Amino acid sequence: MGKMLKLADIQGNIVQAYRFPLARYIMFQVTEEGKAREFIKKIIPHITTGEMWEKGGKPEVTTNIAFSYQGLKAIGLNESSLRQFPLAFAEGMKARAHLLGDEGDSGPHQWDECWQEHVDILLTINARTVSDLNSLTEITESEKAHLNDFHEALKSLCDSTGGIKVLGQQDANVLFYNGKPCAKEHFGFDDGIGNPSFSGTDLATMKIPGKGKQLADGSWVPLAAGEFILGHADESQAIPEAPRPRLLTDNGTYMVYRKLHQNVASFRKYLVDTGKEYAKTLDMSKYRHADGTAAKGWEILAAKMAGRWLDGTPVELSPYGQDPSIRADSARNNDFNYTGDKDAATCPFGAHVRRTNPRGSLGFDGKLTSRRRILRRGLPYGTPTPFDKLGRDQDEHGIIFMAINASIERQFEFVQQLWINYGNDFYQSNDKDILTGANDGTDQAVIQNDPEGEKPPFICRNIPRFVTVRGGEYFFIPSMTALKLLSEKAVSTI
Repeated sequence: MGKMLKLADIQGNIVQAYRFPLARYIMFQVTEEGKAREFIKKIIPHITTGEMWEKGGKPEVTTNIAFSYQGLKAIGLNESSLRQFPLAFAEGMKARAHLLGDEGDSGPHQWDECWQEHVDILLTINARTVSDLNSLTEITESEKAHLNDFHEALKSLCDSTGGIKVLGQQDANVLFYNGKPCAKEHFGFDDGIGNPSFSGTDLATMKIPGKGKQLADGSWVPLAAGEFILGHADESQAIPEAPRPRLLTDNGTYMVYRKLHQNVASFRKYLVDTGKEYAKTLDMSKYRHADGTAAKGWEILAAKMAGRWLDGTPVELSPYGQDPSIRADSARNNDFNYTGDKDAATCPFGAHVRRTNPRGSLGFDGKLTSRRRILRRGLPYGTPTPFDKLGRDQDEHGIIFMAINASIERQFEFVQQLWINYGNDFYQSNDKDILTGANDGTDQAVIQNDPEGEKPPFICRNIPRFVTVRGGEYFFIPSMTALKLLSEKAVSTI
């Protein structure tokens, strides 16, 4: 397992997903260096660390802070340290748009107003509802009291120091379908299931099968902490390069923030229309959910696109339908590898979860995949469209996607550029990920069929872009030690 991490020095959103139902992301720009540092000094006591909460001691609100490269520069970090940050972080997300597929409707010129300027500081607030979430049928404004009260206190703190201005804010929350809170995103899939585990904590969630790396004997162990936290050994057994001094970067990391708009109507229409054609190529008598109901063509197509059924059941473990018993069992729901599905007859090569986490299917005992993992954070935003409605693409709904990784280039950008928007590693040529790739209405993707059967693979044609980018940036999440140094302009130049 390696040595225990200094959790009190690490910001809490790195160590674990809070799983709070409410979030507010506030974007700031620095207007005066010294006063901005005073704000940072005053916010430090409110920052949530990675220390474990005692049973029943979950707070009402959590707070974390991150800085863009321009933000570090604006608060006076010395040039010597600034020059040592990786190129991707220093350039920022807008400058890397062509690498990420952020073009056309996803281009920076189309982003929300606050992202048209340079965001220096990102403050993330997560909060509980006033009442027990499971007792609610919706989230009313009164249920956001913890969130709103803390935000008001934050505004007072900002007013007292000055030095920063608010460029914008983004609210997000769990979705309610049929009057019940759930883990779904707007396309209807259960989300946030496959986050990786890493060494250095005693969290039980870090020991769940399928969440780390698989050993030769079939057992699973957490990934090295250095894949996600700077200053620690990674899967190459080396401590990654990071700007000096080490007090600035140790126990910190990089975060990718992206506002992803979901074109729900386009997605649902494509599923229904193409699902009818896909069903003609299948023996539909085989496809039944665990409760005995017949799976529909669009449901099967959605599962093949994602690699999981809508309820989160992995296709690899349940090829012919949803199985709630697998979905509910954390010891089974991620405990699989694609090495027994080399022809992709069960889970297609291009399925979203197979592209973003190929597990052992790329060979090298899964070592290549282990160097490309990211920690997912974030929540959906907007109002969900009922399942019996088509919805409208222009409605404001999507996902706040946040990825934590020790290397933006090696992890997030590699996955986005070479696994999401390019298919060669998966024998898919130039085909992109169906769900999140930069498709333009002329693209296609292949869904493999049983290699021993008589039916050819199914071709999904004329795939539109289902997810568009509305803003984002690369941020650095400093340790508590580094936050104090930054607030006092005390980072050494040596």
